[in-house]
Parts: sequence; structure tokens; C-alpha cells
Amino acid sequence: MKAVAYRTPGPIEREDALQDITLDKPQATGRDLLVKVHAVSVNPVDAKLRVRKAPEAGAWGILGFDAAGVVEAVGPEVKAFKAGDAVFYAGSITRPGTNSEYHLVDERIVGHKPTMLSHAEAAALPLTAITAWEMLFDRLDVKRPTAQGGQTILVIGGAGGVGSITIQLLRALTDLTVIATASRPETQAWVQECGAHHVIDHRQPLASQVKALGLGAPGFVFSTTQTEIHFADIVELIAPQGRFGLIDDPVQLSALPLKGKAVSLHWELMFVRSMFGTPDMARQGQLLNEVAALVDAGRIHSTATETAGKIDAATLRRVHAQIESGSARGKIVLEGF
Repeated sequence: MKAVAYRTPGPIEREDALQDITLDKPQATGRDLLVKVHAVSVNPVDAKLRVRKAPEAGAWGILGFDAAGVVEAVGPEVKAFKAGDAVFYAGSITRPGTNSEYHLVDERIVGHKPTMLSHAEAAALPLTAITAWEMLFDRLDVKRPTAQGGQTILVIGGAGGVGSITIQLLRALTDLTVIATASRPETQAWVQECGAHHVIDHRQPLASQVKALGLGAPGFVFSTTQTEIHFADIVELIAPQGRFGLIDDPVQLSALPLKGKAVSLHWELMFVRSMFGTPDMARQGQLLNEVAALVDAGRIHSTATETAGKIDAATLRRVHAQIESGSARGKIVLEGF
């Protein structure tokens, strides 16, 4: 089978940063599905792993998490899927990735693809939708209002993949007033299309902009990017007893400034359930089915904004570079080999 992989971590500018290779087609065992991959999308974590994580000696590292495709075969313990089912999912960080013609994935983290979406449109959603859902409803518990500002949330980085679906889930499933950040006219228009009530510029101080809206201090803040830059503003603008969540990787972050307002701190990493095989691991597959139902009901839409081309090394190198530039809007997808 065709695949795209790397052997040596490093910058995307190197010609061998990602390479086209051929591997044996894997076989499904246990609870695994063998999926024929039709489309994938690229996430910041792909680029981070390509830079930081060396494959085992002599082995290829295959990146990619988001995928949409069709089940080719199932392991003997599979219960919820059969050959021919159209599926979408975000794979496990402990296993080979989805940048390959065929891919093995545990059925518990797989959902049935939304019928209203193409494979490319569906591939944009899984990782970011799971991340957003777990942050909003499992970590920040946004359906349980805070004492002050409990009807308002600030989403920092509203135009990215996670921000785009976060805004949509908030509008579809809650009555919260959504403030989102975006800095360029095209990204500001995008977050409004996703449903943000108010848009502010994250290149300018956030606290003063939130105050100028006249809504009061938000009880919830979800930071998807550049948390280290915005942290002092977050501490200033969030309501006392508020809840603050983040998903990026600040070099330094002291939680001590949050103590003065008794603000709780919440981390989200959507790979935890599959990494540790937690008892609630199947919740991610259920969650994706709920997302699919929202899509098919017309309540949310795909965050795919560009189909970059085929799934090959040259196209993936270009998309990785775009992701690393921080200029991406929504999700970039690739389709076919």
C-alpha cells in the first residue's frame, strides 16, 4: 500500500521531511477495523510530531490522525461495524497514522460518517470535534453556569480547526453568548459564519476589548493557541470562580495567578482515552456519531476550507508548512492517493 512517512525529525523544508513509500497492507485483528482511507486532514499535532518524535530505529513514522473512508475488513471481536461501512475518526497517537491507503483503528474511537458530507468534508471534523466536545462538556462543564458570567464564553483562536467547531457546538447545544478572536478580515468573517456573536482581535489586548463589549466578565475561557501570550489578559478578564481551559503547549505556565479569582484550570488532550485504554474509551465513537447526527440535521457544518490535493508527500509537505505558518483557516484536507 502507498503511505507517506519520515525517518528523521526536523524542519519541513528538507526534501526527506516526508516521503512517499510502499508498505505491506495490514490485517485486522481483535477490535480493529481495516479502513481504506479516502481522505485525511492535517492538524498542528502532525507537524509537532514530525519535528519532535523520532520513529523507532530503522522504522518509518507515519503521521496523520483524521480520516474518512470505508471499512475494508473487521477483526473477530468487532461489534459495531462491518465491511462497507463509511466511517470517520481520529486515530491513536500510539499507532501508525492515517497517511496511508489502509489504516488500522480500534472500533471504539470510530464513528459512522455523516451521510450529508463527502469523505473530504468529513475528514476535517473528528480530532477537532472530539477536542472541542471534551473541553466544553467534560472539562469546562459549560452547561453548569458559573456564579458570574455563566452565560458567556471567550474562545481564543476562533478561526482554527478547534475554534471553528467549538463555536458551532456552542451555538447548536448551548445558549451561551460566544465571543471569539480572529485577526484578519477573512478569519473574522469565518468565525461569524461559524456562529460567533462577537469577534475581537487577538493581536490587540483582549481584556479591554472584552470589557468594551459591555457583557461583563465571561465565566468561561477556552484558549486554543498562544496561551502564553494571552495568559495575563485571561487572568484579568475572566470572572471570579470562572473556568479556564487550554489545549496548546505553553513553554511556561504558572497557575498561581488564577488563585486570586479561584479560577479552575482544565487541560484537554483527546488522545488520552485511546492512549490509556480508559474504561470510557468508546465514548469517543459515540461522540462522533452525535456529531454526525448534528451535521445530518443541518445544525453544524464541516470546517473544511481547502482541499489541497492528493495524499502524497509533496502535498503534505506544503500543507505542513501552511499549518506551521499559523495562517490556516478552518481545516485543510487531502483526498485520494
